[in-house]
Amino acid sequence: MKIAFAPLNVPLRRRLQTAAVLQWIFSFLVLAQVCLAAFVLLALSDWWILALLYAGWLWLDWDTPVSGGRRSRWVRSWTVWDYFRDYFPITLVKTVDLDPKKNYIFGFHPHGVLVAGGFGNFCTEATGFSRLFPGLTPHLLMLPFWFRVPVFRDYIMFGGLVSSSKSSLSYVVNRPEGGNVAVIAVGGAPEALDARPGALTLQVQNRKGFIKLALKHGAQLVPVFSFGENELFDQMENPTGSSIRVLQNRLQSIMGVSLPLFHARGVFQYSFGLMPYRKPIHTIVGKPIPVVQTPSPSSEDVESLHQLYLQSLTQLFEQHKHTYGLREDQHLTFM
Repeated sequence: MKIAFAPLNVPLRRRLQTAAVLQWIFSFLVLAQVCLAAFVLLALSDWWILALLYAGWLWLDWDTPVSGGRRSRWVRSWTVWDYFRDYFPITLVKTVDLDPKKNYIFGFHPHGVLVAGGFGNFCTEATGFSRLFPGLTPHLLMLPFWFRVPVFRDYIMFGGLVSSSKSSLSYVVNRPEGGNVAVIAVGGAPEALDARPGALTLQVQNRKGFIKLALKHGAQLVPVFSFGENELFDQMENPTGSSIRVLQNRLQSIMGVSLPLFHARGVFQYSFGLMPYRKPIHTIVGKPIPVVQTPSPSSEDVESLHQLYLQSLTQLFEQHKHTYGLREDQHLTFM
């Protein structure tokens, strides 16, 4: 394979963008393991008392990820996230104003491999969420597993990440005075296994838990489509029924996280590696779907709102697809 090396005269600005995304990739793929190993080594060292103190504090703080988390405006405003945004670049697009006196559930689509658009838009201020939606506080939901890792849990909470458990979602959208946004990558880990350039298949047909909670708490539903999310990485062929896909599904059922075999470009060359391609991401926040609070929603209530949500998501996609380079014959497929 012929390797296409990056030129030596790359502007400093682009080098800083690459470094910003590289640290994000490291944080996403390796930092949790590093934090866990460091905690174990600390516990076995002469400084074990520090590990013991942290363990005690961890026990006291155990419920924070399901109680709104512990965000840091300072961390969310780091300059590194501006370089991260500009690497792709990432753009957040508002279609309507949202009332800060209400709570919302944003259904984020598609999941992509690493939810880059979800992170850039809702875990940092790089794309101006607070400016576009004043009075609203976003919380991106993440698998509960990651909030059990020492130190790593604290770092991801600083960005506004919270547990994706039902109790966590309920806590966020049950705020009486409103102003909270729960952002859910609806397709989850299974959808990541199909994330590749050109993919428009969404795992949403049987995803109705967030619909039921929206009804229970009266949270407004907002479809969000992130154009370009699936264009960032290639992925090994893993069709349904293949040995690779069977293994991936098995691991996902055991661990709760999927393991897509993705690849794109490198740091100093463009032929292979784990760095995403420089492809623009445009995240469109649609119109809210009014939801009447129903403390005990019936299956018919859930099904009716779910169908309305799918219609709104389809309408959002069809309305904006031409603007972001998609053809007339390209449509969403729901699974």
